[in-house]
Amino acid sequence: MGKIQFCVVKCIMKTIWDERYSKKEYAYGEEPNAFLKEELAKLTPGKILFPAEGEGRNAVYAASQGWTSVAFDASAEGKVKADQLAAKHGVSVSYAVGELREIQYEQQYFDAMALIYAHFPPNLRQAYHRKLSYFLKPGGIVILEAFNHQHPKFQKLNPQVGGPLASELLFSREQIESDFPLFDILQSTEEEIDLHEGLYHVGRGSVVRFVARKQ
Repeated sequence: MGKIQFCVVKCIMKTIWDERYSKKEYAYGEEPNAFLKEELAKLTPGKILFPAEGEGRNAVYAASQGWTSVAFDASAEGKVKADQLAAKHGVSVSYAVGELREIQYEQQYFDAMALIYAHFPPNLRQAYHRKLSYFLKPGGIVILEAFNHQHPKFQKLNPQVGGPLASELLFSREQIESDFPLFDILQSTEEEIDLHEGLYHVGRGSVVRFVARKQ
């Protein structure tokens, strides 16, 4: 993808997300992702990073559990909703607007990182995952849930389940494992699950679930 084409795609996607997040309702609900909630319960709260965090449901939940939550997303409308949700729950989330290439954090700073339906384009996915891993401390945990290559058959049956329509944006377990080579894998599975997340993740779908500890 050339630079001009990439910029056009980036602007289109930003417009789509800004429009979705500008609505009164929370696109994916106000409750945290169930897998993330389950995994956070196993950890001692520390500093956690939420890339592509959207309207803030997961970062706000982590903050309510004693974590220092840091998040970013390309959508300014997402930050507005995240700030509102944080205020509703009486917590604080440090939320920046921008893309990964525009935002820098201290290396080996975070104790955990959550990638919840952060579907980066295929030409950027591995580089982004590798860069994000630099921000984790040794022993830090990455928690990931995303739609896999089996998901389109569920989308055909039920469009409300959501997820990327472009197959190249879907992940496989093997791809994710290769993106985090300097990690000890604690869980790496492909599962069919029932989603109940707001307006856009409703019904049965197929996902990758990945948890790993940085060496």
